[in-house]
Amino acid sequence: MFSWVLRIFLLGYVVWAQKDPHYKDDRDTMVHLFEWKFDDIADECERFLGPMGYGGVQVSPINENLIMRNRPWYERYQPLSFKINTRSGNESSFASMVKRCNAVDVRIYVDIVVNHMSGDANPAVGTGGSTANTSSRSYPAVPFSFADFHQPVCSISNYNNATEVRNCELSGLHDLDQSKEYVRSKIVEFINRIIDLGVAGIRVDAAKHMWPQDLKVIYSRLNNLSVAHGFPAKSRLFIYQEVIDLGGEAIKKGEYTSLGRVIEFTFGIVLGNFFRGNEQLKFLKNWGNGWGLLPSEDALVMIDNHDNQRGHGAGGATILTYKLPKQYKMATAFELAHPYGTTRVMSSFNFTDPSIGPPADKNGSILSPEIDPKTGTCKNGWICEHRWHQIQQMVVFRLVAKNDPINNWWDNDGDQIAFSRGSNAFIALNNDDEDLKQSLVTGLPAGKYCDVITGQVKNNKCTGKTVEVGKNGVAFVDIPASAEDGVLAIHIGRQSKVRL
Repeated sequence: MFSWVLRIFLLGYVVWAQKDPHYKDDRDTMVHLFEWKFDDIADECERFLGPMGYGGVQVSPINENLIMRNRPWYERYQPLSFKINTRSGNESSFASMVKRCNAVDVRIYVDIVVNHMSGDANPAVGTGGSTANTSSRSYPAVPFSFADFHQPVCSISNYNNATEVRNCELSGLHDLDQSKEYVRSKIVEFINRIIDLGVAGIRVDAAKHMWPQDLKVIYSRLNNLSVAHGFPAKSRLFIYQEVIDLGGEAIKKGEYTSLGRVIEFTFGIVLGNFFRGNEQLKFLKNWGNGWGLLPSEDALVMIDNHDNQRGHGAGGATILTYKLPKQYKMATAFELAHPYGTTRVMSSFNFTDPSIGPPADKNGSILSPEIDPKTGTCKNGWICEHRWHQIQQMVVFRLVAKNDPINNWWDNDGDQIAFSRGSNAFIALNNDDEDLKQSLVTGLPAGKYCDVITGQVKNNKCTGKTVEVGKNGVAFVDIPASAEDGVLAIHIGRQSKVRL
């Protein structure tokens, strides 16, 4: 009896541990630096992410991929081997990046692709120089052979057939059979190598297309996080899994929550619909559990990602991106102000063609983002939403709010809302055609505050809008309908509270 109780306790501990992003101190929120080079990520950790309080970085797939004509972004999702060698850099530069980011309290999460290898290509040459005979499923740099893939070979056509979704090929990508011991061993070997290099977690691409029982075995064989890289003893890898479930299909996101967190695609789809003006913000009063969303402790959330901002994956026309900046900043502000889920923000490069890869020179080498010294934003084709003042300041807002509950909800029975996070932070949003001019209970101590959306504290004065909170916690909030951002946010941290 005791042994069974102990086993259940240990299983529960492992699952809980695999949902912990291992942020340092009170840090929160990760950013997806999509297609950035390793050296540039390390620089960004040291000069910006660490000082601004970001908790971590999701990096694009790091293992060798097929070199495709015109170098589209999705070539990164066509593996040729498990060597760490892509346009972002090699294993040495990856290891250096992880070490440098950990040193400034920014964790690294790797997007791993282990559901499949590449599709057919002739010639098939990888970013690390490896070759493959893709039509015969021969990948000698791993090595994998025909026997390591699901058979018989088939293509997914019916998403109401779970076996087909998990055993057949997604868009012609050759589907590995994770039930085979040898395949499991190669996947575990790769992930353990990056654990030993100091990563904190992984995003599991196409988890929906792998059997949960196979993933459970693979996860159970992974090493504890590296004590040498500053993680406490017996810490487990943070795991968050790509499972697109909008209802109406055979595979459910709840099948994967016992293994780690799951990316909650419904979150960005619904909020995109709201902030596009298709639903009134007042209905967000009970946002979170009960909206068809996973329990907060199971969810990793986002407004958009590298797939659906291009019309792939899930969400279609409701997804907000940097291309609608006012609505995008409002939705992201709500995401970061609300306590639901573990939050991730997107950092993009500019695109018109949804297939185009990152900014690169004539040889296909990725260009480093250029930082404008005056504005702190990016140039030369990089969008860098994570550096937008409004978004970076909401990351700080989330840090200050900590785990405090939502209090003092207010709405105008329409598209104007406001709420506090305990007595630490307050936000108001106006998505209405009318100005928001209202005295509202902020929950904050009396004093003078700087609206961190329009500015912040500098030399103990506000560079943007000033908000005065009275002894009763009430402040007059003014957000014109024509305002650039439609958000006002204040908190007790040093970026917002004026010290009198």
